[in-house]
Amino acid sequence: MPGVLALRHNKAMALEFAARISRIPIYPAAESYGREDLVLLASNESPYPPLPAVIEAIQAAAPALNRYPDPTNSALRRRLAERHEVPPERIAIGNGSCDILLAAGEALLEEGAELIYAWPSFSVYPHLAAASGARAVTVPLDDQERHDLPAMAREITVATRLILICNPNNPTSTALPLTAIEEFLEQVPDHVCVILDEAYCEFNLLDDASASVALLAKHSNLVLLRTFSKAYSLCGARVGYALCGSERLVAALNQVRQPFFCNLLAQSAASAALEHGDEIEQRVAMTVAERISMGERLAALGLQVSDSQANFCWVSSDLLREHEREVLERLRERGFIVRAGSALGSPGHLRISYGTSEQDERFLVALADVLEQLPAGERLAR
Repeated sequence: MPGVLALRHNKAMALEFAARISRIPIYPAAESYGREDLVLLASNESPYPPLPAVIEAIQAAAPALNRYPDPTNSALRRRLAERHEVPPERIAIGNGSCDILLAAGEALLEEGAELIYAWPSFSVYPHLAAASGARAVTVPLDDQERHDLPAMAREITVATRLILICNPNNPTSTALPLTAIEEFLEQVPDHVCVILDEAYCEFNLLDDASASVALLAKHSNLVLLRTFSKAYSLCGARVGYALCGSERLVAALNQVRQPFFCNLLAQSAASAALEHGDEIEQRVAMTVAERISMGERLAALGLQVSDSQANFCWVSSDLLREHEREVLERLRERGFIVRAGSALGSPGHLRISYGTSEQDERFLVALADVLEQLPAGERLAR
């Protein structure tokens, strides 16, 4: 078969990919690897390691790694059901909350359908429409950098299948009160799924973190999306979960995903973490204290600081718009990484995760030094 052999040896031929590959953006992960001395303030991680009891649970589970994990995540779903008083069959587990988001896009969206979300918001949201062929309808944030829910409601059509609300919002750190979310849900038709992405809800002081669960009884089209990555210090384990108003959605999510999507160690770690709520609350309180202190001191440097309800803040200035890249590079030279606003849809901003009090103290000194060395930096710092 000389024709086939010729094709095999034609190195110039390129692989052919599905058309959607060209539409899907590359996730803008922070460049946080390669130096062990960096203080990581770029990815909204917890600066505190997992609780000792969680590490012990991981170690206890490790000898069983020769077996597949429970594909139903039964123990973890049962503990989440007890915590939130939601039936286990209405709880979906994921390899991080992103896994559930992407599965929701695959289960709900297709060509001709529409997806609504605010922008800037979580960087994974654009993947859902790009992968499915649905039309993304993006709605600018309001003048306080929060979701403009009335504007989002006006975009709902018969083609709308999914609405994403990130509250508190990533990257702007702002949040809306639950009463505003309730009013919005009353305007959403039953055929439209609303995912309320609450990855940072433990840090939100506007409402109790458990308050939104009551909305599930009123709205079968609602999903509360949460994660163990942030408050529970389990970014590396990758465990997310969704409290759903409908069992059918959980079944659909599981249909479109690979089996065993949450590994054994992750299930064990998350289950153990749920048993230590008091210690988690103490860590959250420490982060909120850093939030208050950092907000005041960043403002004193001449930066505009959003009203944060998360474990990170969103700052801006005219100087950053002109010298964003230089600021990032000089901070990295001094041992700190933060997130560039240009990578998150809003040039001229920085997203800064809160570290320990010692890390934050050193970071503020470094940032002040960097700003003073920039053109007009001395004027800015007054």
